[in-house]
Amino acid sequence: MIQNPGFLLTIFAFVAVIGPLVFVHELGHYLVGRWCGVKAEAFSIGFGPEVAAWVDRRGTRWRIGALPLGGYVRFKGDMNAAGQDDPAWLTMSAADRATSFPAKPLWQRAAIVAAGPAINFLFSILILAAFALVYGESRTPAVAGIVQPGSAAQAAGIRVGDRIVSFNGRAMDTYADMVMYTRIRPGEPVEVVIDRAGRQLTISATIAAIKEDDGFGNSFRVGRLGIGPGKPVVEPVPVWRAPIVAIDRVGDILQTMVETLGQILGGGRSVKELGGPLKIAEVSGQAASLGPESFVFFMALISINLGFINLLPIPMLDGGHLLFYAIEAVQRRPVSPRAQEWAYRSGLAVLLGMMVLVTFNDLSSFGLWQSLSGLIG
Repeated sequence: MIQNPGFLLTIFAFVAVIGPLVFVHELGHYLVGRWCGVKAEAFSIGFGPEVAAWVDRRGTRWRIGALPLGGYVRFKGDMNAAGQDDPAWLTMSAADRATSFPAKPLWQRAAIVAAGPAINFLFSILILAAFALVYGESRTPAVAGIVQPGSAAQAAGIRVGDRIVSFNGRAMDTYADMVMYTRIRPGEPVEVVIDRAGRQLTISATIAAIKEDDGFGNSFRVGRLGIGPGKPVVEPVPVWRAPIVAIDRVGDILQTMVETLGQILGGGRSVKELGGPLKIAEVSGQAASLGPESFVFFMALISINLGFINLLPIPMLDGGHLLFYAIEAVQRRPVSPRAQEWAYRSGLAVLLGMMVLVTFNDLSSFGLWQSLSGLIG
């Protein structure tokens, strides 16, 4: 078992992950806002009491909060950090209204909001493109190089040398595609189309559910068919193709996130698998202890996660704002202030409920409740 990182390394790694990613996210809003001529009144990394603050020559107050769990850009015309329009913007002078967020055309407001998640994805693409240049691209064929004895694959009749064409109709181009598909589907049935000596066969199998250890004492329930790869194939990636490889990789990760979220909402996965800030802090420290490459790759994953979560259509998140703008575009008028107020309240309740849930899950994964029950017993 790998030795767990200490408390100080965990805290340092967590801040080193969350701080830059939140800054990058908010910088996206800020830069596009400036491009659209909107004045930013405040740019905050973190919430709570100010640790440090300064005002630039454009009148933007840059601040660092004591709690590094988020951030915000407050534009002129915003009522709060959640980006709700302040009705008072209508009483501003013509010059002030011209630089306020609510006065901008719909497409500019949508662009400003979408820029946060977009720059998170761009940040991840840059990291993964650099990894592709340095380490190449895995193109190991989707061929059964090994069929483990007693595995689900052997029980289904898959043989060494079979080329996996598809799982449940989804094409499997590489061995990595097979792993990504089966890993998040423990216990699920799968229809496997194989190519055996030029002849296509359809085989029914059930993906096995196994417990996998990450080396730090954490175990996870993952899916596995029991097919091993043949000879690994890693192709060098030229500079012009590196962004394409990175975009494909980000797309694969996003697809996995969407499917996993769908499994949770559909009851196929337990909500206990959702993690929060405490779990991110723990994994940040573990990734840092494994070396710079693991830590930077972990940052890319969290950046994708941050962009994805912010696009969810929940009021108070960027996706909620974009939903309002989509409704405004269809009905040719803004959503009523009363409807927005109720939506923001509901969104706040959802986010607070989710925060309580993931914090409970985090503490459960640390064994806190078992320890307390032992003390009480």
